[in-house]
Amino acid sequence: MNGTLDRARLRALLPAFSLVAVLLPIFILQPTTFSYFGIGLLLNLAVPLVLATLAQLAIITTNDLDLSIGPFVSLVACIGATLLESRPLVGIAALAGCVLLYAVVGALVEIRQIPSIVVTLGLSFVWNGLAVLLLPSPGGASPAWLTSTMTYQTPFIAAPIVWSTLIAVLGHLLLMRSSAGVRLRGGGGNPRAMRRFGWSLVRSKATLYGVAALFGVLSGLCLLGLTTSADANLALRYTLLSIAAVILGGGEFVGGRVSVIGAVLGAVTLTLAASFLAFLNVSPDWQVGAQGAILIIVLSLRVLLQQRQRGGVQ
Repeated sequence: MNGTLDRARLRALLPAFSLVAVLLPIFILQPTTFSYFGIGLLLNLAVPLVLATLAQLAIITTNDLDLSIGPFVSLVACIGATLLESRPLVGIAALAGCVLLYAVVGALVEIRQIPSIVVTLGLSFVWNGLAVLLLPSPGGASPAWLTSTMTYQTPFIAAPIVWSTLIAVLGHLLLMRSSAGVRLRGGGGNPRAMRRFGWSLVRSKATLYGVAALFGVLSGLCLLGLTTSADANLALRYTLLSIAAVILGGGEFVGGRVSVIGAVLGAVTLTLAASFLAFLNVSPDWQVGAQGAILIIVLSLRVLLQQRQRGGVQ
């Protein structure tokens, strides 16, 4: 039994181990990066990916998958660089409408039992089309308040670490520890029990889709504040990266089994790997390959630990 518990703890620590495994080569090859400004540069784009990852996590909690989060983040950036800059009230209304539409889609997925992959794949074209209409070519400008917020330098510890830690702690408390979070996760973990206690699965899924949209809005605005301009294709890679980060962090596609802290660590790990390879002037194709290799290795270790854990129980 103790051996089984040890393997379970080791499996839970895999996201942290993967982060350390990425940090060690960076420290060996380029020790100067381990400074306030070095870490800040490596993790400069971590916060938008962390937020997009939590958006994906909210959807995976319901046993669904969101193939539109990347285009949605791009659309939010385009709204921020155009409407939010020139007509703030219209921009805020547009973002609120996007969140509401996400919630309605979640309700329809549950009511009509439509596969989320099909719905969100179609939705990705909608988001991308709207982004192109708003900003046919790269451009626009980030609102001054947003740029100053995202470029704010925190004392002692680099800002991306501070923001990522705060997001992880708040997300963990709200989703994993609060009674409301337990009810929301119940839709993916034990829908029969939710029906038995009179809790609405439609409301639960609509709420989680709305929460995903809120994280997507924050991700797009943070990305805009860092890049200072927008593009309809700015965050397309976030779709696959967010899925990879959730899985890397210990999440599973069924049963509502997710880890907010693990997902944040997964997003930071993938950001570090890509940033360091870019720092070494490695081709973007190899950067994607390195991120995929990290995911495959961690998943292989997790499967191995699961098999040994089942063997220990038997």
